[in-house]
Amino acid sequence: MNFGFVKIGAYTPKVKVADVNFNTNEIKKGILQASEKGVKVLAFPELCVTGYTCGDLFYQDALLNLSNLALKEIAQETKGKKMLVIVGAPYKFNGLIYNVAVAMNDGKIIGVIPKSYLPNYNEFYEKRHFAPAFNNLFFIEDMCEGEKIPFSKNIIFKDKNYKALQVAVELCEDLWAPVPPSIFHAVNGANLIVNLSCSDECVGKPDERLNLVLSHSKKIVSGYLYANAGEGESTTDAVFSGHNVIAENGQLIAQSQLFSTGLITADIDVEEINFKRSKLFNQEFNIESSEYLNVEFNAVEELTGDLSLDRQIALTPFIPKLDKDYKLILDMQAEGLKKRIEHVNASTLVLGLSGGLDSTLALIASVNAFNKLNKPLKDIIAVTMPCFGTTSRTFDNSVKLARAFKVTLKKIDIKKSVLRHFKDIKQDQNIKDVTFENSQARERTQILMDLANKYNGLVVGTGDLSELALGFATYNGDHMSNYAVNASVSKTLVRSLTKFYANGCKPSLKSVLLDVIDTPVSPELLPSENGNIKQQTEDIVGPYILHDFFLYNMLVNGYSPKKIFAVAKIGFKNQFDQKTILKWLKIFVRRFFNQQFKRSCMPDGVKIGEVSLSPRGSYRMPSDACATIWLKELEEMEAKFNA
Repeated sequence: MNFGFVKIGAYTPKVKVADVNFNTNEIKKGILQASEKGVKVLAFPELCVTGYTCGDLFYQDALLNLSNLALKEIAQETKGKKMLVIVGAPYKFNGLIYNVAVAMNDGKIIGVIPKSYLPNYNEFYEKRHFAPAFNNLFFIEDMCEGEKIPFSKNIIFKDKNYKALQVAVELCEDLWAPVPPSIFHAVNGANLIVNLSCSDECVGKPDERLNLVLSHSKKIVSGYLYANAGEGESTTDAVFSGHNVIAENGQLIAQSQLFSTGLITADIDVEEINFKRSKLFNQEFNIESSEYLNVEFNAVEELTGDLSLDRQIALTPFIPKLDKDYKLILDMQAEGLKKRIEHVNASTLVLGLSGGLDSTLALIASVNAFNKLNKPLKDIIAVTMPCFGTTSRTFDNSVKLARAFKVTLKKIDIKKSVLRHFKDIKQDQNIKDVTFENSQARERTQILMDLANKYNGLVVGTGDLSELALGFATYNGDHMSNYAVNASVSKTLVRSLTKFYANGCKPSLKSVLLDVIDTPVSPELLPSENGNIKQQTEDIVGPYILHDFFLYNMLVNGYSPKKIFAVAKIGFKNQFDQKTILKWLKIFVRRFFNQQFKRSCMPDGVKIGEVSLSPRGSYRMPSDACATIWLKELEEMEAKFNA
């Protein structure tokens, strides 16, 4: 099963200007190499059969005729190779010369696409030689004997066996134009755009080119395969670097080194592209409709063995790579809270400070919000509420944090209150059941809410996105607050955000924050053993690095359970065995569905990244939706393990 992954490639051959035979052999080498690597869609640079920099030699029939013969020879090289190959060449039609992309599959030429926009500025003078694309569909016969080949800018190539893959082509300047043809291609169904290019190099242009490819692939929600010319093109007035790029919906999947030749490959995820389009393309686009011709090709084969991927797997997809993104997240949390404070005219903020990760990040957000408002930090009331499971480590860290941030600390031991509550409801304190645990969480929430009433304050929620996804929160306990600053921050991100913040702090505060980061995640609701935390969350619900991976790929990328498992097996092969991944994936799916009722009434909280589970914002799901379909997929895989 391919799970929507399709291997694509860009090949920059070494060329000799106007030496068609040499160039043809180099192109054939590229086809052979790509075939051996399992590439299904392969692109070569613009005019690579002749070389882009032929100048007025393009007028010579000797060059054009030999180019046509070469295209037939190159097409023969694709026979039996299960690959869509697209090469660039000049082509003369009705007395005019066109800069075209020629599509080939299984020994035949199956389509010719003319370039729409011809650059005629600076070092470019394509209008001197070439005519622009036309709107009509023509069929040509001189490229393959007895075959009528479509000649149009509006062709979409569809894989015969995997109809979800739809490929369209544009050439170099087409991308740089104000209205690229690929916009029309995309809204007419193409989800992989191939660009044959000969973009020369100059200072700053590699970044400009890369950013353009990435941003455009994001805008049209597509894969983008950019094949650029390199070594061998004339350096009379310019130099060409062979800068090839493979992008997917704004993400860089692969790129070549500058001034290199040869092949780059990567797997694009067609299923993911189509999933995201189902959300973004369900509207009317105010563009002129165009008639498109669908042409079939045969390349993608059903995978019979285990999935392997030619792309990097993001194991921690919620965690940003750049410092500026960490700063932005901290600012977003603070700005969201700041607005709420101003709106309700709150005098104070109240939060439970446990000495754990989530409450520490909530305290950081509170301090940042108060600093933005120029309010005294003493009006942040941090409440530590030790009970049966509180350890000296977490208690001491909560005290140290409050002192380091110069906020007001209240210590309220809740053991007696909880025991009295047990007596009232006739709960045996020796029975460590869910009532034993949740009574503590609700007592803490009651205290926080009442203190907020007393001091005209807001209760700042500490629970995070991962806990919301799993429902690992006490309903109307730590589940509830007046504003939840961590509601869109995953557990893995909470940890990395806190570490980022710690690295900018004075040594005394930094040491406390680092100890908080190293403390095992725990609700501390069961009695400790010898002063150590007994109840570790990841022993109960599973590793958060896995659950965050499951959550992101299910909601953002639209992966099925089988696909999540297949990709997780590859990504986490050095951390978890397959049975462990499957075990926690089943728990994730079951809890995600069963615990929706907690998310249906969750407090307000700022959206930070791509995922928010707020029913008012990003995710709407009925509380009584059934997980049957999703669990059945996993049970089928589990049965294979047990067979």
